Amino acid sequence: MPTEPAVQAGPDADATHVSFRFPDPCRRLRGVRLYQEVRVPGDRLDFTWSGGEWTLALDRPAVDRMEYLLEIRHGDGSTESVTDPHNPALVPGAFGDKSVVELPGYRPPDWLEIAAAAGTRRTVTTPARALGEDITTTVWSPDGAQDTEAMPLLIVHDGPEYDALAKLTTYLAAGAGAGFLPRARAALLPPGPRADRYSADGPYTRALCLALVPRLEDEVATTTTIGMGTSLGALAMLHAQRQHPACFDALFLQSGSFFHPRHDAHERRFSQYERVVRSVDTVLRSGGHPSPVPTVMTCGSLEENLANNRIMARALAAQGYDVSLHEVNDVHNYTAWRDAFDPWLSGLLREMAPR
Repeated sequence: MPTEPAVQAGPDADATHVSFRFPDPCRRLRGVRLYQEVRVPGDRLDFTWSGGEWTLALDRPAVDRMEYLLEIRHGDGSTESVTDPHNPALVPGAFGDKSVVELPGYRPPDWLEIAAAAGTRRTVTTPARALGEDITTTVWSPDGAQDTEAMPLLIVHDGPEYDALAKLTTYLAAGAGAGFLPRARAALLPPGPRADRYSADGPYTRALCLALVPRLEDEVATTTTIGMGTSLGALAMLHAQRQHPACFDALFLQSGSFFHPRHDAHERRFSQYERVVRSVDTVLRSGGHPSPVPTVMTCGSLEENLANNRIMARALAAQGYDVSLHEVNDVHNYTAWRDAFDPWLSGLLREMAPR
């Protein structure tokens, strides 16, 4: 059998364009298509075969990095979605690995290069009558911390995912070690049945605010409690703070799924869409809130959630929240959320730390 000639592959990027290549010298495939989330129109995603390879050239999207998959159409008509076998750069995500191309100008966070102590972890199990079950939470503390050492406590929705995919505790350890963060703990809450619990669910909200947070504050000395979440987890944190104002002293909300019919009618397929919309609408129509708290929000500049995050930020500001929304050149993924920790979560932690 003749050996297929080597063909240069993988993406190239410059200031204005990004191009992809997929070798197929004998044209065994029927087609290759790009799967992406940076709003490239659908009629521009099919590769063209010429000279032994499939190629696709695009204008550079308005992001600093681009995660993608390839849809391969085989000779028998079957298709599969795969990472780019000719691009070694992979990034983990909630739904598996994707290939990634970092565009000129992108710079990963500096704190990734700081040697960070591992810290310590302990398990706290909290009976939650509202849910009819216990909630088991991992509490991370910086190296050498005793339970009696008072410090800020982050209550983190999707905590294990935030830690594994966005390196949350590495960031906290590196920041404290380098002196740009106060020492802080993180309670890494597992999502459980996420679509139900994080969609403004009453029983979960009561379990969180009336059982879990008080138990954690009893277990470790806490100066201030900050609710943190992304996507539906961000919605659930805001809903909890609105329902139980004493629960959180501040909020850090990333890419919140604040569904609004004007911008998010396409989300109607989500099983709890109407409940989310009711929660959001209650906030937007409110004339105020008795306990507004400092709130920092981040969202990708090309995200579908951007419009509803802008609406929510304006509404909270009008109700007395000290709120800021920061748009980053990325979309809805854990690397984008990681990259926004510094300076935005850093600033909130410094603000909330005891003087």
